[in-house]
Amino acid sequence: MPNKTIITCAVTGSAPTPGKNPAVPVSPEQIANSALAAAEAGAAIVHIHVRDPETTLRSMELKHYAEVVERIRASGSDLIINLTTGPGATFKPGDMAPEIIGDGTWLKSAAERLLHIETLKPEICSLDVATMNFSDSVFLNPPQMLREMSDRARNAGAKPEIEVFDTGQIELAKQLIAEGHIDSPHYFQLCLGISYGARATPEAMMHMRDCLPDGALWSAFGISRFQFPMVAQAVLLGGNVRVGMEDNIYLGAGELAPSNAALVERAVDIIGNLGGQVATVDDARAILGL
Repeated sequence: MPNKTIITCAVTGSAPTPGKNPAVPVSPEQIANSALAAAEAGAAIVHIHVRDPETTLRSMELKHYAEVVERIRASGSDLIINLTTGPGATFKPGDMAPEIIGDGTWLKSAAERLLHIETLKPEICSLDVATMNFSDSVFLNPPQMLREMSDRARNAGAKPEIEVFDTGQIELAKQLIAEGHIDSPHYFQLCLGISYGARATPEAMMHMRDCLPDGALWSAFGISRFQFPMVAQAVLLGGNVRVGMEDNIYLGAGELAPSNAALVERAVDIIGNLGGQVATVDDARAILGL
């Protein structure tokens, strides 16, 4: 067990909507305020997606990212900002002709997916080293795309948080590292419980941890009801943790989470009850080599 555990809060994603939990932040102001409240509760890092304030659905608009980042920075908080690069990788084949792009496809170039990183220069950005089935679509991140995205992130001064959903993706990440596209210290996020990826179990987390390259730093999360059990498991296995409404909108069985801060507070309690300590922002920067 490490002396200090970094808590990341993924404040809003692409899937959970206010219709499922009214506390899910949507507008840039709501997202920024939720991130700052999560920091007050104990999160050192916030992982940020943005949404269209009118439709509440996922967005890649630079102006939304810019407003969130500017609000956080203007607050005086030293919170570590981690911007997603996941949007723009959804492929749905046509029903009658799979070689034809179907409705719901949302594919963007590496330059488009990294525009907000190169413009806003966060300390961390996610890098989904994963091509896999997501529900009825394909999450499409081919190696050549990942090479360009990694290089663009490095040139922008952003550390990639390498998101992996199964062990084969760890092997691809190792290849990118060997080719020199990702600098050390390498930081992995083990994503557990997503459909058609690794299950949210102690055995799966331990196996994925054991597949990481020597010296790698790592964090993990489970979705939905597995969020807090995977917090405990990650702490016991020597990793860091992620919670937040991107992954889970419940505080307990049938109990909607009132805020991202409440989810962070629960993670703080778990870490403390296991004899650990929560990393401050300064601790997190030192641990991650930012």
